[in-house]
Amino acid sequence: MKLRQLACVAAGGAAFAAAAQAPQPIAGDEPTLRPVVVTPTPGVAQDAFDTPASVDVVPGATVRNGQLQVNLSESLARVPGVVALNRQNYAQDLQISVRGYGARSTFGVRGLRLFSDGIPATAPDGQGQISHFDLATADRIEVLRGPFSSLYGNSSGGVISLFTADGLPGRQLEAATAFGSDGIRRHTARFAGEEGAWNWNVSATHFETDGYRDHSAAQRRGFNGKLRWKPDADTRVTFVANAVDMPDVQDPLGLTRSEFEANPRQASPAALQFNTRKSVDQAQAGVIVEHAFNPVHAAKLTAWRGRRGTEQFQSIPTGTQLAAGSPGGVIALDRDYQGIDAQWIARTRVAGGPLTFTAGVMADELEENRRGYRNFIGSTLGVQGELRRDEDNRVRSFDQYAQAQWSGERVSLTAGLRHSVVRFESRDRFIVPGNGDDSGSVRYEATTPVLGAVWHVHERLNVYAAAGKGFETPTFNEAGYRPGGPGLNFALQPAESRQWELGVKAEPARDWRVNAAVFQARTSNEIAVLSNSGGRSTFQNAGRTRRRGLEAALTGRWSEGWSTHAVLTYLDATYSDPFLTCVGAPCLAASVPVAAGNRIPGIPRLTAYAEVAYRHRPWGLEAALEARHTGRIAVDDRNTDFAPAATVFNLRVALSQVHGRWTFREFLRVDNLADRAYIGSVIVNEGNRRFFEPAPGRTWLLGASAAYAF
Repeated sequence: MKLRQLACVAAGGAAFAAAAQAPQPIAGDEPTLRPVVVTPTPGVAQDAFDTPASVDVVPGATVRNGQLQVNLSESLARVPGVVALNRQNYAQDLQISVRGYGARSTFGVRGLRLFSDGIPATAPDGQGQISHFDLATADRIEVLRGPFSSLYGNSSGGVISLFTADGLPGRQLEAATAFGSDGIRRHTARFAGEEGAWNWNVSATHFETDGYRDHSAAQRRGFNGKLRWKPDADTRVTFVANAVDMPDVQDPLGLTRSEFEANPRQASPAALQFNTRKSVDQAQAGVIVEHAFNPVHAAKLTAWRGRRGTEQFQSIPTGTQLAAGSPGGVIALDRDYQGIDAQWIARTRVAGGPLTFTAGVMADELEENRRGYRNFIGSTLGVQGELRRDEDNRVRSFDQYAQAQWSGERVSLTAGLRHSVVRFESRDRFIVPGNGDDSGSVRYEATTPVLGAVWHVHERLNVYAAAGKGFETPTFNEAGYRPGGPGLNFALQPAESRQWELGVKAEPARDWRVNAAVFQARTSNEIAVLSNSGGRSTFQNAGRTRRRGLEAALTGRWSEGWSTHAVLTYLDATYSDPFLTCVGAPCLAASVPVAAGNRIPGIPRLTAYAEVAYRHRPWGLEAALEARHTGRIAVDDRNTDFAPAATVFNLRVALSQVHGRWTFREFLRVDNLADRAYIGSVIVNEGNRRFFEPAPGRTWLLGASAAYAF
C-alpha cells in the first residue's frame, strides 16, 4: 500500500472507529475545552483543532502531576512523533528528537527550535538548551511537528515552546519537595500573584541526585521569573529572566554491551580514570512588548540577552593529545548571545472570511570564546593542563518572514515564507609550530516556504494537508572539530528537507479527541556523526535520507472519573544513499561503507504511550497506570547492533486537600514496576563501541507541596 493511501485509511479509520466505539460521558460532566496554541502561527492564538499542522499541548497540571518536574522526558512521552530519552546523565542533557530529527545530537538539543516564554532557547547556529526550562511554573508545553516548523528558520523537525503560568489574582506562596531513589532531592519555592496592572510568577529550584550509575551525581540550581505589566487595554509588557547553575556534574559515559550485561550501574572505566564531568552556568533576560494600535494593526517586539559558560573534562587519551594539532581533553566555552524579533500583525476580512497577516524580521548573534586544554598534568589525569586551543567564534543570523491565514466556512488556508542568512566566523588565537592559523568563515542562505489547508468537514471533524521546506546548518559543536585535524570543519553543508503531511482531527464524542497524521520528509546533505570517542564528535554530510511514518493520539473520558490518553508513532528513517564512515578511534578519514537502506541510528521505529487514570474529586484522589514502549534503536550507521525494544509500566497516585486558604498536595510515583533491565538511550557511532546508556530499574519518588493564597 502506498503511503498516501495509508494516509487516507489510517487517518480516516482512526477517527470514525473512535466515533463508533467511544462511550458518551455521564451527563453533567463539564466538557473539555479545546487547547489554544500560538506556535503554528506566531503571535496569533487559535484552536489547535483548526490548525493545518501537528501540534499538541501538555498542560502544566499534567507536567506536575506526580512528576519529578526536572526533565522534559517526563511529559513529552505523551506527544506523538517525539522521542525524549533520559540518558541518566545530566552532563549530556536529554536526547530529544522529533520525527527523527535531533537523534544524532551528542550535546544539547539540535534539529529543533526551543522557546521559553517566547525567548529563544536555540542559538542562531541551531544548538538548543533546555536546562533552564522551569517545569514547576509551566502553564503548558506546545509541541509543533512537521512542515510548519520551517517558519522558525534553522531547524528541521519541530518546535517545543514552554510557557510560564500567570499568577492568580491576589498573591500565592508555595513550597514543594520530593525525595526518591538514588538520592534524588528536589526543593521548590514559588511566589506568584496579580495586583492591579502587575502579574508575576517567580520560582527557585534546587535539585540533586547521587545518580543511578556510578560517577553520575549531579546538582542543579535554577531560577525563573516572569513579570507582566499591562498599563492599558492595548499594551502589555512582559519581562522574563532565568538562570541555572550545574557545577561539576559527573559523566559516567557509555557502556559496551558486555559491560552493560555485567553491571548496568557501573561507569565506563575511562570516566573514572579521567574524572569526566561538566559544569554549566547560564543567565538570561528578555522583554516582550505587545501593542494594539487599533482593531486591525498590532505590533510585537521581543529582545533578549544572555550568557552561558561550559567547562567539560573528557576522556581523551593522553597519547592522542601529544600531537601538535590536538585541541586537548578539556573544553572551556564562554558564550554571549543576544537577539531581537520585530513583528507586525494585521487582522481584516477578505472574501467573507477573517484574514490574519503577520510579517517580521529577526536578528540574533552568538559570540563564543572556545578554549581547549590538556586533561592532565604530568601523570595526574582529569585536571586542567596546558592550553591547546584558543579561538573566538561568532555566528549571526538575519531572517525575514511572513505568514497569512484565511478562514472560510469550509476551508482554511495558511501560507508562510521565511528567508534566512546564517554567517559563521572563526578567529584562531592559538598559532604555534605544528598548528597553523585555522581562522575562517562560511555563509549559509535558505528560503523556506510552507503551505497548509484545512477542510472543515464537520464542526467535529477537520482534515488537513501541509507541505514545506526546511534547512538546518551545522552547529558550532558539530563544526568544532575537523576529522584528523584542528580548527572548525567549514566543509560541512546545511541539510535541506522537503516535507509533507496529511492528517485528521476529530471529536467523535464529547470529551473524546482523535488526531492522526501520516508524513514524509526527504533530506539532502544529512549531517551525520563521523566519529565519536571520549566525548568528542566529528560530523560529515551523508547524502540523502528519508523519514516517513504515522502518528496517532486518542484522548477521552469514558466513565465517571475514568480517562484514557494514548499515542502511537511509527517512523521509518533510513539512508537513501550509500556513504563512508569511521569505525574506531582515532579516525583520520572515512573508509568503511554504509549501505543505502540502513536505519538512521538513535531513532526507534515504534514508540507508544498509554495511560488509564481515575479521579475521585470528593477525595482529591487521582491514580494512573502508565505504559511506555520504545522500539529497537540502531546504535551506528552500519546497524551493527541495536538497543532492544522495551516496555515499562509506571504507577502514580496523588492526593489534594483544600483547607481555607491552604492547598496541600501529596504524590507517590513508582517507575518500571516490573524492575526490567533495559537500555534507556544510545550514543550514536561511539568509536569504542560504548553505545549504551542504561535505564534504572524500579524507582520510587515521594513528594508534597503546600500553597497559601492571600
